[in-house]
Amino acid sequence: MIIESVKLVYFSPTGTTRAVVRGIARGLDPGNVEVRDITLPDARIEPLQASENDLLVIGVPVYRGRVPALLAGWLHALSARNTPAVCVVVYGNRIYDDALIELGDILTQRGCRPIAGAVYIGEHSLSTDDVPIAPGRPDAGDLFHAESFGRKIQEKLDAIPSADRITDIALPGCRPYRGDSRLQAADFIAVGDACIQCGICAEVCPVGAIDPEESRRIDTAACITCCACIKNCPQHARSIKPGSVHDMSVRLHALCGERKEPECFL
Repeated sequence: MIIESVKLVYFSPTGTTRAVVRGIARGLDPGNVEVRDITLPDARIEPLQASENDLLVIGVPVYRGRVPALLAGWLHALSARNTPAVCVVVYGNRIYDDALIELGDILTQRGCRPIAGAVYIGEHSLSTDDVPIAPGRPDAGDLFHAESFGRKIQEKLDAIPSADRITDIALPGCRPYRGDSRLQAADFIAVGDACIQCGICAEVCPVGAIDPEESRRIDTAACITCCACIKNCPQHARSIKPGSVHDMSVRLHALCGERKEPECFL
């Protein structure tokens, strides 16, 4: 089938999901590309529209085994018409549970025809130099896999005469979905004396939880524990406080040390 445009969509507070989706795009080698980075709040105001002549590649991180709850409104406003779609989820080397099948179900409900799905590993949001959890992922091997996956998707598209001929793919997961992707409020970010109030932490926060005039002021009810503010601070002035979140990172470091590999479903 002929694809006139590839629409790349990703929510990626720390850049891992973005790297995977762009790796897949390199394998597709599309001529016409539209990129929709929906990480920041303003980018999630305008809904996406797609047609049967588009290929939608959408990637999200896994939160507690599910699609992030904060994306529900934007995803359910998506308008598609028989649009081939590639579902991608990225998790921190722990579990991805029902995130992939949930994303596939949402896209199907909005008018897409899932043609492929994939699961990749990204450095966990709570990973630090002292307590690494999947550090450096996606790495060169992951991105090579992503490009190869993109080429396989293109081969599948080339063999299909039209979107109506796309057959259902089996994505792993359970219905009803397990767990709850909503996160509890957590006051876990320490701001040190090295902070110069540059405002970068507020700029990169995907939920606007940081006061741009006073970076120590954090809306803990809105915070999604993505740690984008910590990882993007040029002064390394932000860190994880001792407490429950730090203890969780230590447990994950101990339990998730074995390397997991990407999975793809065509």
